[in-house]
Amino acid sequence: MKINYADYKDVAPQLIAEHESFEICGVDIEDMFDISGELEKIIEKQYLKCRIYTKNRVVTGLAGLLNPAWGILSLATIAAHNIVTLSPDYEIARDLANNRIEVVWKN
Repeated sequence: MKINYADYKDVAPQLIAEHESFEICGVDIEDMFDISGELEKIIEKQYLKCRIYTKNRVVTGLAGLLNPAWGILSLATIAAHNIVTLSPDYEIARDLANNRIEVVWKN
């Protein structure tokens, strides 16, 4: 299911409660980390685990050239979540190239 960036706060909690996969479209790159963090909190409130990662990591590397702190933070976040969440219920994929966030139910 595709939902608009402006509607995700109203729709995401219900979709997560129903174990649905969905995609948030039209997300500004500057908002990707905040939104994925909000989604993580919603998921964890329901006693579920999630893993956050960035699709097309080449884009992250290129962004890191423009802003090294942002690139390092991106890679550190991905590594930490891969270690902590060995078997996630949800995966949150930040797609920087297409301005979207995919939230995928894994179980």
